[in-house]
Amino acid sequence: MFDLAATKRFYVDYLGCSVDWQDGEGDRPIYMQVSRDALVLHLSSHHDDGTPGSAVLIEFDDVASLHAELHARDYPFLNPGIGPGPGDGREMTLIDPASNRLRFYERPASSASP
Repeated sequence: MFDLAATKRFYVDYLGCSVDWQDGEGDRPIYMQVSRDALVLHLSSHHDDGTPGSAVLIEFDDVASLHAELHARDYPFLNPGIGPGPGDGREMTLIDPASNRLRFYERPASSASP
């Protein structure tokens, strides 16, 4: 992450995550954990802790409900859609303020885990 305020606006206000903890403030490097139900992500502004523009595949049971929830929020930077995903699944891609892609993937009903 590059901008803490923009990162929190995306992950907390838009995506509905909670900040579980945060190390660092101000101009210092920041490392924090955000979560939403079973989704847990670690976000960092430390040099060489990751590459902006990375992609993460997140398996999600109901992409359509998340899509509807996000469209109801006031976030002018994204207007995601749902498209085909791997193995005949469905996928919705979000791009965070550091250009990382969060690919929310729903398996097809015929291959869903029990």
